[in-house]
Amino acid sequence: MPHPPPAPTREFAMRFTSTPRGARLARRLVSHRLSEWGHPYASPTNETVTLIAAELTANAVRHGHVPGRDFHLSLTETAPGSTLRVEVTDTRAEKLPAPGTQPLDCESGRGLLLIDALADNWGVTGRPNGPGKTVWAEFNALSETANHRQVGRLGGN
Repeated sequence: MPHPPPAPTREFAMRFTSTPRGARLARRLVSHRLSEWGHPYASPTNETVTLIAAELTANAVRHGHVPGRDFHLSLTETAPGSTLRVEVTDTRAEKLPAPGTQPLDCESGRGLLLIDALADNWGVTGRPNGPGKTVWAEFNALSETANHRQVGRLGGN
């Protein structure tokens, strides 16, 4: 049984339109908030958590979109310099995320593989107040060096 995340010391939450523009705005605001919380834009923590948020929000728009419904993003930090958690909630419960293997020439389908490689932990929970799901990922900022090496193996930074 999954354990609930620790109580956050910092939190940012916002609802976005379920469009590519909404996903892009969410990604930018995550990066901005991380910078305000002491994780500068060019730091491995900011880059990694922003990439995780970008993949989760893109998936919510692409696979969790229900016309007329928004997605919700929350970013929490349990203690300064500690665990960062990104949660993205959409209203589509029947489409659960599952990492797959895509051909190298395919333009999409590897987002969850990135999240699996970058995050210390991730999963899916049902939406408690209505239809849908929350996909979440946690990143331990204290282990950013190890995680940053993961990005390098994926062909990133």
